Amino acid sequence: MDIPFFQQFLMISSPVTVGILILFAILLGYIYFLQRRQTAFGTLVIIGTLLGAVLGFAVQFIAQFPDDPMKVVYIKESTKWFSLIGGGFIDLILMLVVPLVFISIIHVILNMSHGADLKKLVTSTAGVALIMVAIAAIVGLALGSLAHLGEGMMAVNDGPAKMKEVKPVVDTIRALIPKNPVAAMANTSVIAVVVFGVIIGGIARLIKQTGTSDLEMFTKFFNELHLIISWVADFVIGLMPYGVMALLAGTLATKGFQAIADMGLFIVLIYVGVVIMLIVQAILLTIFGVSPVMYFRKARAPLFLAFTSRSSMGVLPLTVDTLTKRLGVNATTANTVGSFGTTAGMQGCAGIFPALCIVYIANVAGVQLDVTMYVMSVIVIALGSLGIAGIPGTATMAASVSLSGTGLGAFYGMISPVLAIDPIVDMGRTMLNVSGSMTNAIVVDKLMGTFDKDAFNDASTIDRPVSNK
Repeated sequence: MDIPFFQQFLMISSPVTVGILILFAILLGYIYFLQRRQTAFGTLVIIGTLLGAVLGFAVQFIAQFPDDPMKVVYIKESTKWFSLIGGGFIDLILMLVVPLVFISIIHVILNMSHGADLKKLVTSTAGVALIMVAIAAIVGLALGSLAHLGEGMMAVNDGPAKMKEVKPVVDTIRALIPKNPVAAMANTSVIAVVVFGVIIGGIARLIKQTGTSDLEMFTKFFNELHLIISWVADFVIGLMPYGVMALLAGTLATKGFQAIADMGLFIVLIYVGVVIMLIVQAILLTIFGVSPVMYFRKARAPLFLAFTSRSSMGVLPLTVDTLTKRLGVNATTANTVGSFGTTAGMQGCAGIFPALCIVYIANVAGVQLDVTMYVMSVIVIALGSLGIAGIPGTATMAASVSLSGTGLGAFYGMISPVLAIDPIVDMGRTMLNVSGSMTNAIVVDKLMGTFDKDAFNDASTIDRPVSNK
């Protein structure tokens, strides 16, 4: 139908679009049917993920796997409607991030025991995160070098990829200080919000400890706000099976298989790196006396959401919920480490990915990789992991910082083929980010001496529905 109302406004101008949307509605209805039958939440998430994959591949199959799927009318139209559910779910999650982080930080500080050590918590969080990012960088550099990533490929410098603005590390750290808390909240600068919340909560706690005032009204206000925002978070997170189905279907339907094939080695290396880092995390948990098997069983819901949503920040409410209600992590540690992990210390986006980009660009550009280059790369990647925002696509900033810091900034335009398959690699990267944040939280909580091992080992919470209200 060549009518603007159907093509541009309604975006349903093809009979195939109608058929795909009917199938989409049926799959959503099936998830709702299972939810009404009290199917376990973790199982619903897995089912939603599988249905999304099937729908995405079905759309590609109908279109006979085009090189540029978005030029196919019914793919463009149907995925736009998919984004109403998938993108709408992420919007609801992002709506929660700032109020949840701010309220939770103040709430947990006000209710901390007198012996709690905030200084130790902050230093442990930063130390563990940066060490793990450095390990991720080493893994990425090793994989890329062993596989000779980029060797023999023609240099492609076609312009669409532009160098992101790179700030000195001093400016990056200073930017974490919230000179305007309202602007920090509006820009979803999570670390700045955390800093502001810690200052407010810390001063309020100090006032209570010194006996200047018991701040009864203030404490009650934040306790009740925390109760309300927790209920809202439970409601929104309960929509996750629908969201992940729509998100994954949209990603697979809009990504051309030819672009995936051309950069197949890069994709394989990213996912091999993800697996290696998950094993490293399992070893770390074992060293600290925690069962990695129980961890992965309980962490599967946030990991599935991270894989499909490609947003570390968007998963934050579920990450904190899982840490506190299933994994035995103290609320203070969960909120602090979880929030920190959406911006800094991301093992996927700011660890493995920029390391592989360095090897790829160096080999394509004919730049020699020696010991000095490797050591410099690890340092630059670790420091550059500060301030990488946890939203889809921003791993390009990590690549910019790393390439610039290692002297490869002039060749940034050659990264275009990598960016073409970004949605595919971003799923694995983001899942690793979230898993890294959660394992870091467990380790930090063990170091703080506030970890509840009995709650962690309680198998009854594995498939507990999100809302327990």
